[in-house]
Amino acid sequence: MASKPFLTDIEAIRKRAREHIDQGAITAGYSADRETVIKLLNEALATEIVCTLRYKYHYYMASGIHSQAVKAEFLEHAQQEQEHADRIAERITQLDGKPNFNPDGLLSRAHADYAEGADLVDMIKEDLIAERIAIDTYRAIIEYIGADDPTTRRIMEEVLAQEEEHAEDMSTLLAQLGQQGEPAQPARAQPAAKPSPNAGSGWQH
Repeated sequence: MASKPFLTDIEAIRKRAREHIDQGAITAGYSADRETVIKLLNEALATEIVCTLRYKYHYYMASGIHSQAVKAEFLEHAQQEQEHADRIAERITQLDGKPNFNPDGLLSRAHADYAEGADLVDMIKEDLIAERIAIDTYRAIIEYIGADDPTTRRIMEEVLAQEEEHAEDMSTLLAQLGQQGEPAQPARAQPAAKPSPNAGSGWQH
């Protein structure tokens, strides 16, 4: 079978690279709508920031007999969501955009909600819901990008794969804990019952 020849005008590529050096990673071969891609990436960035904050809150607030293993998952996921945010922000700058870290409007830009949860099971449910939202919206972003921006598509595919792992982790924890919630904070100790006035008095009736 004959090998497929690599046909391209190297001299023309070199010329364009010198003429458009100020455009950084954006070359003539970039065919996506850059402004739309940057907008979508900033929405994904906001989503990852919100998810990081929610997992961090759950990590610090989780308590109860099963909380240690769950806390470890919360912390790991928070760290991974932060890594996603960093990768997405870096890609935005490569596309000559500005990553939006402004707290104002963060929740309106994000696809997922910031929900604290009333107890351990509720926290896991909220995280699972948020992961499922991210999965669906990231799939839509990947489908929109198609073959027009392979680098952004690859980044979002890798982020999506880890979000799917997070959803599976939360689903497994939910199944293990069942439907019985645990307190988000340690329950207050109940006061000891007062002894009966007749206890130990020796009176017989």
